[in-house]
Amino acid sequence: MKKSVCFFTLLIETSPQSLPLGAACVASAVKNHSVLKDLVDVKLKWISKEDPQYIEAEKQNRVPQFLADKITEDKNYDFICFSIYVWNHHESEAAAAILKTRNPDCQLLCGGPEVTANPDSFKNFDHIITGEGEDKNCQLLLKLLDHPADSNPGAANQCPISCTTGPYLDGTIDPTDFEGGALWELSRGCPFKCTYCFESKGSKKIKYFPMDKIRAELELFKKKKVRQVFVLDPTYNADKKRALEILKLIAKTTPDTFYYFEARAEFIDREMAKAFTKIPCSLQFGLQSTNEEVLKNVNRSFNKQQFTRNIGFLNDEGVIFGFDLIYGLPGDNYQSFINSVDFALKLYPNNLETFCLSVLPGTVLYDDAEKFGLEFMTEAPYTILLTPQFPEQDISKAREFSNACNFFYNDGRAVPWFMSVCHLLKMQPSQLINEFSLWSKKNNKKPDCNIGFEKIQETQFAFLQNLLAQRSLTQYWPAVQSIIALNGAFSQITDGAKSVTVNLSYDPEELASPMALDIKQYAKFGTKRKCRIIVKNDMSFDYIK
Repeated sequence: MKKSVCFFTLLIETSPQSLPLGAACVASAVKNHSVLKDLVDVKLKWISKEDPQYIEAEKQNRVPQFLADKITEDKNYDFICFSIYVWNHHESEAAAAILKTRNPDCQLLCGGPEVTANPDSFKNFDHIITGEGEDKNCQLLLKLLDHPADSNPGAANQCPISCTTGPYLDGTIDPTDFEGGALWELSRGCPFKCTYCFESKGSKKIKYFPMDKIRAELELFKKKKVRQVFVLDPTYNADKKRALEILKLIAKTTPDTFYYFEARAEFIDREMAKAFTKIPCSLQFGLQSTNEEVLKNVNRSFNKQQFTRNIGFLNDEGVIFGFDLIYGLPGDNYQSFINSVDFALKLYPNNLETFCLSVLPGTVLYDDAEKFGLEFMTEAPYTILLTPQFPEQDISKAREFSNACNFFYNDGRAVPWFMSVCHLLKMQPSQLINEFSLWSKKNNKKPDCNIGFEKIQETQFAFLQNLLAQRSLTQYWPAVQSIIALNGAFSQITDGAKSVTVNLSYDPEELASPMALDIKQYAKFGTKRKCRIIVKNDMSFDYIK
């Protein structure tokens, strides 16, 4: 009689980005193993922290019991394998303790990034698995089943990098269960060794999945009508030839699917920039900081001139891209962080994500934390509390700035007009964000991105109208309002709206043209035309009488 194995993970949210790919990969490896497939039945389970049942259990202070009930609602399993991350560490530990009490014969296993980083912190599991889990799980299950371990553990039917199957292709997981979105793994490993990352202690070698597997998964995405794909490779464009080949395959097979890539600006050239225009996509770059001394502390390099030039290729081609910045890095201070913000926003990113540094166990930075005087949370999410150069009050100030930037710039979809407003006001980008943060506090308008774009835009209007009045620039308000309103309508159409109605004070054709980029000149020479228009889903518009 076959034994039963359950792979379980608690997701941080209900979204394609949180699809349980790690647990699915291990479950798939067990299902397809030449020996184990005849010895065990495999089940993959998950639940999200945004699930109403989970939220109710949280209110009742019974999350561990709820998770244990959820896992065993269909049967008592012989083996339960937890996939553990920063956000589900404690909940998984507590659920495991309950499961062990209920069924002492059940073998509890755990793996995942948090386990690999800090294996000694897990007490309620029978077996700990660190590193890549597919082959190690298979070998451990064979041992627990008293079956001889494989003499060739790197064989094609076990090694995930060399095999051409996987959780999508064998049906272990279905992208249609996740809002038609998918996480996609094309390789493993990273050529860089940033000390704050788990990869800092790993091999610099990148292991690539076979192209036959990639082609098959693309065909599946086409069949399943997957709307968006998040590519997990930390440096998609590390191998230019391969990156270009995959972009051509994507354009041919799934031309209507939107792809999200993480890339390095060092490897962007005109050819690569043009290639990204052939598919719907956006790129995210880990800028982290522009302070070269700070970056040296975390084993990163930065060439400002090269970075600016290469990002310029993307702007020239109209490629959507964004940046990540980290505050609290060793040697960094608040002003240095703000300088990085100004550099980043002047390059017109579609989004700017700013994060507080997390000193993750298992990284080189964790080992070096004392040397740099870093004080951080001892439990997940391990975020910085203070450093010698970045005191607690500055960390708090950076967090407030980050929230304001996310609300006003990112969720406010400000990229088409933000720098034009900065030039009009003669302000650095960070000054404008900071002014908004102060105004929000004063007017009790705490940045809340959940209120929806229309409400966010109303807040932008109120703030900017007030700021222009303070600086005796009220005459420019009609132009500013019209530029923001029309670009906001375009962004809503891009986001799926069928039509958007807006009120304008200037000619919409001119507002949508480059002549409106210089607000001061446009307000003086542009065609004033009070009108109400409806923007249609093809970006054209009709006047409403």
